[in-house]
Amino acid sequence: MRYESPVQLLLGTVPRIAFALSLFPVLAVAKIPQTCGPGVILKLSAPWSSQGGLLLLEVRSRKPLAEVTAEWNSKSVPFWQASAVARPASSRVAGVDVRRTILGVDLEKPPGTYPLLVHIQTASGKPESCTLQIPVRAGRFATERLHVEKEFVEPSSEQIKRANQERDKLRAIFDQVTPQKLWDGDFRIPLDGVTTGGNFGKRRVLNGQPGSPHSGVDFPSPTGTPIHAAQRGRVALAQELFFSGNTVIVDHGLGIYTFYGHLSEIDVKAGDEVESGQVLGKVGATGRVTGPHLHWGLTVERARVNPLQLVKLLGSKSHSDRGQ
Repeated sequence: MRYESPVQLLLGTVPRIAFALSLFPVLAVAKIPQTCGPGVILKLSAPWSSQGGLLLLEVRSRKPLAEVTAEWNSKSVPFWQASAVARPASSRVAGVDVRRTILGVDLEKPPGTYPLLVHIQTASGKPESCTLQIPVRAGRFATERLHVEKEFVEPSSEQIKRANQERDKLRAIFDQVTPQKLWDGDFRIPLDGVTTGGNFGKRRVLNGQPGSPHSGVDFPSPTGTPIHAAQRGRVALAQELFFSGNTVIVDHGLGIYTFYGHLSEIDVKAGDEVESGQVLGKVGATGRVTGPHLHWGLTVERARVNPLQLVKLLGSKSHSDRGQ
């Protein structure tokens, strides 16, 4: 019998039909209406997503918006308000009300086309609703074979009990959606001088037994290397876990959480308010590992997604909240 880590299991098991469907690539692109009511424009960062991907949806209105909501993956998607965009004096439009949201596509979401329903209410107009059909393509993930300590593949009954309790605790954390946007500015990679990482989505064989896909990005680094918060937020968890060792989770608001695993030391505690770049702890080799590294994960409304895409979408060279 194989055992999954609480991080891998936080969303439960996705039907393996995804594998069969992945043999037939999805070639469609998103069907996005140019407008959603008078003077309201919808923009999507890409015409489709792959498993484990992110999309940035932007709503722009010539008039002030009273409310914008959306439904994705059977959940209500929270928006944040970006800065208004200044217009030339000659323009009839003095400013634009801009709202944005991040859509997460879980690592094991079956390929197909999924609806996103957007509801818009301007301050002076009638409600409008639009449906976007968003294609999800199969991810291209390699398989790797690893050897780890036997207890992490064949845990004892006590270890299984502990892992299940930790899994439930993580699920409870990720189920909470802080209604406020806690971050401010660009997201960054947690290690200084690092520009990329690997292993996201890899299908793993542990000691000869098939394991669950790897839900984060790994950054091999010497033990003791400082780990920095990817952005401002609140520490939701700071403790040692069975599979991920010394672990820190930061809540950035609006259902966005970053996960930092296998630390040698933890320098924060649950409830701490942290700034972007603040040291959370140091790289280590605790938990189920083959060597010292940082496991960096991201969940968006419980969808396990590639955190490097968040840096791309909300980094200094992409969309920002300064208005564009």
